[in-house]
Amino acid sequence: MSKTTRFFEGLKGKKVAFIGTGVSHNELIRLFLKKGIDVTVLDRKPVENYDEALLKSLEGAKFITGTGYLDCLTDFDVVYRTPGMYYFDQKLFEAREKGVVITSEMESFFELCPCRIIAITGSNGKTTTTTLISEYLKAEGYTVWLGGNIGKALLPRIESISEDDYAVVELSSFQLISMRQSPDVAVITNISPNHLDVHKDMEEYVAAKCNILDHQSAFSKAVLNADNPGTVALKDRVRGNLNLFSLKTKPTVGGYVDSNGVICYRDGRKSVKLFPKSELRIPGDHNVENVLAAICAVWGDVTAETIAKVSKSFGGVEHRIEFVRELNGVKYYNDSEATTPASTVTCLKSFGKKIIVIAGGYDKMIPFEPLSEPMNKLAKVLILIGATAPKIEKAVTDYPGYPDSGLKILHAGSMSEAVSIAKSEAVPGDIVAMSPACASFDMYPNCLVRGKDFKDCVKALK
Repeated sequence: MSKTTRFFEGLKGKKVAFIGTGVSHNELIRLFLKKGIDVTVLDRKPVENYDEALLKSLEGAKFITGTGYLDCLTDFDVVYRTPGMYYFDQKLFEAREKGVVITSEMESFFELCPCRIIAITGSNGKTTTTTLISEYLKAEGYTVWLGGNIGKALLPRIESISEDDYAVVELSSFQLISMRQSPDVAVITNISPNHLDVHKDMEEYVAAKCNILDHQSAFSKAVLNADNPGTVALKDRVRGNLNLFSLKTKPTVGGYVDSNGVICYRDGRKSVKLFPKSELRIPGDHNVENVLAAICAVWGDVTAETIAKVSKSFGGVEHRIEFVRELNGVKYYNDSEATTPASTVTCLKSFGKKIIVIAGGYDKMIPFEPLSEPMNKLAKVLILIGATAPKIEKAVTDYPGYPDSGLKILHAGSMSEAVSIAKSEAVPGDIVAMSPACASFDMYPNCLVRGKDFKDCVKALK
């Protein structure tokens, strides 16, 4: 009997609950029901508000919904929490104390996965890096299973995965906080303040990220950003092979850019020149960092020729400084994935000129002071929307150089209005970027919906 078969057989006769529905849980619930497992869905949203088609697809599951949906956790043997639910929630803590198993889709996947796992985390850049790693491996001929924050839920596909495949997963701090198993290859793109509306403090946020490293073996690989203080500080935690990537130095082992602007990899003995960074289609030094991180992750399993070919053809990912259209000589970019000030600063630095920025959104309790100098120096117009508009405006206008910066600050009540204002302010040759520096939950269910709305508004311009 395989490990996966034993896992599902072991859940028969137990009461299993899923907190929340969503992309990963819906598929998993259907799989558990198919395996004959007793399943209950716990959700704050009343069952009458569920889509009829979704309810039909989950036929056989029980539902406990409404404000008291977590009051019955101790009635279950196993509870799967959604990644967005804080692991140290008091009700989850009390259930664990009484013997309830609190787990997640990704934790179970790591326990059962038969193939090598490459996992990527970081405050910024992880989606681009994850996608690049996946593309390198696929181009080399491997079967790749893409999951975590992007791709599809992987546990429902566990029985289709073979030992020779690769699982490439993007992991957030919310997923990592409860992980007690680390991947074969761990990548940390960078660390800066994020999700402080949920995490107790920055220390807890960093500790969650460290779980991607702390349970590795001596035969594992860790890839760290040598230029980011918060990331390189973790190098002493690495048990296996350490790869560093840098735009400023030449690591003993890892990726770097030489004095001629050529992207290289050094294995400790010799350096291999790969291709000029000028041949990348995706703009900005932050994307050079993402490419270097991805190269380190796959080095030894993907040839230099494949790496160069894929890197030079890669056009980026949706919602990350994504080109939308050009109208009347003005180019519009969707950067909805920029949910932190640090990622918006990255966007500001990507164009080599002052740009028009649409920013603002849900308040994650992250300080906006890091935006103040870059916004004053790299933006000509700032259009603010959402709940954080006053906080961002204060951070930007408190900067000593604001009165002489020439920065114009405007406000909009909706994305449509913000895009309309941007169009009226722009002249031929300008760049307009929606780069919010915030999450989307004040106005949208997620940043993908926000990005789509921006693109729809831009495409509707006459």
